[in-house]
Amino acid sequence: MEKRKIIGLQKLGTQWTTESPFILTVYHKDHYPPGNDEQGVDKERLAGRNLGEDFELKDGFRMYHGKSVPGFPAHPHKGFETVTIVLQGVVDHFDSKGCFGRYASGDVQWLTTGKGCQHSEMFPLVNREQSNPLELFQIWLNLDRNGKKAEPEYRMFWKEDIPVIENLNNGNKTTVKIIAGEMYGIKALEPNLASWAREESHHVGIYLIHMAPGATFTLPKVSSTINRNLYFYEGNTIQIEGATIQASYRCKLVGDEEIVIHNGNTNSSLLLLEGEPINEPIAQYGPFVMNKKEEIYATFAEYNKTKFGGWKWDRQDPVNERNAGRFAQFADGTIEKPKEE
Repeated sequence: MEKRKIIGLQKLGTQWTTESPFILTVYHKDHYPPGNDEQGVDKERLAGRNLGEDFELKDGFRMYHGKSVPGFPAHPHKGFETVTIVLQGVVDHFDSKGCFGRYASGDVQWLTTGKGCQHSEMFPLVNREQSNPLELFQIWLNLDRNGKKAEPEYRMFWKEDIPVIENLNNGNKTTVKIIAGEMYGIKALEPNLASWAREESHHVGIYLIHMAPGATFTLPKVSSTINRNLYFYEGNTIQIEGATIQASYRCKLVGDEEIVIHNGNTNSSLLLLEGEPINEPIAQYGPFVMNKKEEIYATFAEYNKTKFGGWKWDRQDPVNERNAGRFAQFADGTIEKPKEE
């Protein structure tokens, strides 16, 4: 009997169901208005919002925890990694190690929080005369027991450097951006030192797949023990093994078989997450992910005492200058810019 390749289907919600080694995947899509002098939203547009906790899509956008500039002011993390993939828009990063920067459409930030850090992620509205669309993924990738003790590390994958596969099938193109892992002999950029993704045998893959109408693409077989999830977040329909799947669904797939995806009659966008599970217990409380409940209690005590190095900036929601461009500045003062800047 032929092995079933689709293990399960699930409708996508606000936070997408993930499996080890991943903890969380969130997809943000907002259409912000033109920015004011502070790169924020004019006050008259903010009337009636629950500022500080605004997660309701109103007039096409959310402020999240921001009160003038949308985004996530200073907050702590410990015990996992954030992989932030920007499809559209601008993100300003500041952290308790003294690092800061700006990244934008097509860039990826890989942050290992390890033994603890604070950071902020604000979405400055850099365009004064036109709208400021924002579209991004934030993926939480767990760390193993040793990784949870690592020093925080911050790395940028600039869009100019991210490997891409372009596949033509009867003239219909599929494009795959390789954020983590390897596909058809093309390897991703190197992840952070403590990352579960750094060891090739862990088979961690993060892939952005865009398919033209009528395109066909085959996911290669990897391992019988990986967790493999395909998130069909934009489009109309795709077909896998004769099953028609609507957009806004998660497909849990086997990992040791080739998976042929046939796209329908519109452009389709998919996110593929896969990897060997971290076979360790998980204790989680919000932004802290450890192995034992006692470690969570110790983390709260540590954060209350040290603030993970404190906050070096003059506001909780800092942003860079409007014309700053894309850059990353590290704790030692080193500045990195993409090739085009």
